[in-house]
Amino acid sequence: MFEPYEETKQPWIRFIDLFCGIGGFRYGLEQAAKKAKLSVQSVFSSDIDEACQSAYAANFGERPVGDITKVDAAFIPDHDLLLAGFPCQPFSIIGNKRRFGNTQDNIFYP
Repeated sequence: MFEPYEETKQPWIRFIDLFCGIGGFRYGLEQAAKKAKLSVQSVFSSDIDEACQSAYAANFGERPVGDITKVDAAFIPDHDLLLAGFPCQPFSIIGNKRRFGNTQDNIFYP
């Protein structure tokens, strides 16, 4: 999953991207890393929304896995940094502003 790097270069900062949506946090991280001359590498991403998965795949060339609650923790690779978007569907117009008390907030309140 990692590309080899020369010993003279700084090692990769490995990150995972949870509730990744279409990749806004990842894009921001990659742009900041580029500016700071750091090397970053995505090792795992996850989003429950299939349309977001497709957009993320189009944006970054890798499709996120689905529902994070169904992923065995042993499957998630070692990483240095965790990016995580807030699961926004319960709070957005598209989610009818249901807020807490639905199945999508149980990542916080099991």
